[in-house]
Amino acid sequence: MAPILSTRHPLTLFLLLTAFSNGCTAMTGVEAVSNGVPAFKPPESKNAAATMLTMAVLAITMFIGITLLAQAYHVLPSEQETVVSQLARGVFGPGMLYYAIQAATMLILVLAANTAYADFPRLASILARDHYVPRQLMNQGDRLAFSNGIVGLSLFASVLLIAFGGDTHALIPLYMIGVFVSFTLSQAGMVVRWRRLRGPGWKTSAAINGVGALVTGLVLLVVAITKTHEGAWVIILLIPLHVLFFRSTKRHYDVVTRQLSLEGWQPNGERRNIVIVPVSGIQRAVVQAVEYAKTLSTDVRAVYVDIDTVSTTRVVQEWTRWGQGVPIVPLDSPFRSLMEPLLEYIALVSQECPGCYVTVVLPEFVPARWWQHLFHNQRALLIKGALLFTPNTVVTSVPFHLRH
Repeated sequence: MAPILSTRHPLTLFLLLTAFSNGCTAMTGVEAVSNGVPAFKPPESKNAAATMLTMAVLAITMFIGITLLAQAYHVLPSEQETVVSQLARGVFGPGMLYYAIQAATMLILVLAANTAYADFPRLASILARDHYVPRQLMNQGDRLAFSNGIVGLSLFASVLLIAFGGDTHALIPLYMIGVFVSFTLSQAGMVVRWRRLRGPGWKTSAAINGVGALVTGLVLLVVAITKTHEGAWVIILLIPLHVLFFRSTKRHYDVVTRQLSLEGWQPNGERRNIVIVPVSGIQRAVVQAVEYAKTLSTDVRAVYVDIDTVSTTRVVQEWTRWGQGVPIVPLDSPFRSLMEPLLEYIALVSQECPGCYVTVVLPEFVPARWWQHLFHNQRALLIKGALLFTPNTVVTSVPFHLRH
């Protein structure tokens, strides 16, 4: 494939700003140092500053060297071969040193990709600590890494790769917008911080960060204008959506914190516990559940939904032998529904005793094999789901394990 041919454009201010913006993109990556300051050895700020200075010196040296070599060997950008590959081939020839340069370039790219995995989970944990993202992102795994953040980043990266057809060049505009938004906000935030603290030399520090915010904001504006049609509109749309998500998450956690606070809370005193045991028939799982229910309260009631008069009569008769003194309440079901009469009875009990707890004890038998669950209905799960949002109602399962 032939090299990319250059086109002539008039030298305008906007063209210079566009070139400057593209050059600034090559400098991205230094934010990983600022994001990871807590991970450095003490003194953290001094070591982080030394690392950033080293990165700056290396970047400037490599930029000057590559520029001079590109001029000397007349290297032009090509879709077939990278500039670094062309330079290595021209300087060292097609030998071992050439492949060593290619291998080193690959390792650098791998480390660059690892930067997101090193810093995003840590940054997400900080946001989770401040209640702006789900708290699960604050949890550390067995290897003391923020595993949920790593998994989430992998999923989002996979979605982007699939959406853009695996073309990593098409993802660069998204990266540029995101990076310079964070640069601009961080620099502007430091200006606000210096003005708020007003410590020694705060005006100089605020001026430096103000210039940084102005430059990165200008770059952001140019990149947004020039790269929108190349796919940057995606990140421009996602940023305000993320802000809305952060604010709604924060609002949710604030509401939860206020409602769980013990401020102004008074004990309700001793409260009754009415225990209800739904009965589907006379068998061991039911008898075992009744035994457990009697340990919770003296007010235990068994209920049986009457959808067949003959079956109901038989169950009531057998209950006198196996019910252990617990009364059974037949519930009429004119439409042969099992759930509605039970839920109506539980609601009626709650209305009769507003300050009481209502505990629903569900007899469940557990098959010996997991696949044997397919042969049995999951009525207990339906009852749990229906009562999940009912106040003062507790659902307890009493498992009866079947043998092989």
